[in-house]
Amino acid sequence: MTSIKPIKIDKQVVWQSYLKVKTNGGAAGVDDMSIEDFQASLKGNLYKLWNRMSSGSYFPPPVKRVEIPKVSGGVRALGIPTVGDRIAQMVVKQHLEPLLEPVFDPDSYGYRPGKSAIEAVAATRERCWQSDWVVEFDIKGAFDHIDHRLLMKALRYHKVPIWIELYISRWLTAPSVSPDGTKIDRTCGIPQGGVISPLLMNLFMHYAFDRWMRRTFPTCAFARYADDAVVHCRSKRQAELVYRSIEDRLKTCFLTVHPEKSAIVYCKDSNRRGQHAQRQFTFLGFTFRARSAVNRNGTRFTSFLPAVSNEALKRMRGVIRAWRLVRKTPATLKEFSEKYNRTLRGWWQYYGTFYPTQLYRLGNYLDLRLAYWARRKFKRLAGHPKRSREWLRRIRIAQPWLFVHWENSGG
Repeated sequence: MTSIKPIKIDKQVVWQSYLKVKTNGGAAGVDDMSIEDFQASLKGNLYKLWNRMSSGSYFPPPVKRVEIPKVSGGVRALGIPTVGDRIAQMVVKQHLEPLLEPVFDPDSYGYRPGKSAIEAVAATRERCWQSDWVVEFDIKGAFDHIDHRLLMKALRYHKVPIWIELYISRWLTAPSVSPDGTKIDRTCGIPQGGVISPLLMNLFMHYAFDRWMRRTFPTCAFARYADDAVVHCRSKRQAELVYRSIEDRLKTCFLTVHPEKSAIVYCKDSNRRGQHAQRQFTFLGFTFRARSAVNRNGTRFTSFLPAVSNEALKRMRGVIRAWRLVRKTPATLKEFSEKYNRTLRGWWQYYGTFYPTQLYRLGNYLDLRLAYWARRKFKRLAGHPKRSREWLRRIRIAQPWLFVHWENSGG
């Protein structure tokens, strides 16, 4: 006789969740089990997971704490769940996301199906043309300071199934294990790196910020991507009020505005005569500031526009340096193209969406590295920088499809 499970979870959902986790990839958790290791006993591992989740006896293992350096300095702590726990979180996410998505604000863009960072940047660009002032803010350690009580209150407000509430409460309090083996209990926050974490962040911020903004400042458009947001204001006075109000609101939700990443900005362009100390801001890797533009009549003017930020360019140059092209003299340009073009295309598709000429600097940097590689590879080019650049230019003309930035005549 088949036992009846108290929680109805379709085995097909567990299978689909496994496929999504496999596609996303990721490192092993505290058990050091990789996705390949998990697959070695796939049927048994998935059945065991389904059986425990369906009976209510699934308890998540601790998350593996990994610290990664930030571009701006310092480190960011990630919590890496085990492969099995990532699948369990994906099961819950597939049930919970359809319940919450219809409720979320249209100007919440982070980690949502059908939404993207590019959409957020595009909306912000247009609104900067319409409103003179912007309040930009970032939340200090947002994932680490999410209040569990308020988050669970939001879940209960939506009357989510009891089993989803049960497992989310267990994930929220699951400890983390540091690299030296120390176990760290969690009383607040959600692990940045968990499958369910971005959805929980959006739920928390929906009530902490989005709905509050719609009630309190209904005329101020905004765009939010997780814990990073911009708000558009008509005047400096309104911007100052909005900034103070956001600080106070987030404090009531046990969150803090990051003082170094938050500011009031004047969207200076050809038509705006006022002055303000802060006339640029960075949002999602794009720096918004006054830039030269040309209208339909060919007249040059100054507009307030986004372009790839210096910080993003620095990070991408660091990735290119880490390729160590100069040490790979046995390789060919075609092999470089096959190995790195996917990364390059991703950069150009994202950062080249707005004001793509700023990316020329990155293309030029890569070409300098390739020319240096050529001088090490070919004896006839050794010690001749000008000759190596000319050699590369001829190849670029003959085979512009080799590299993404070559396909663009300005690159």
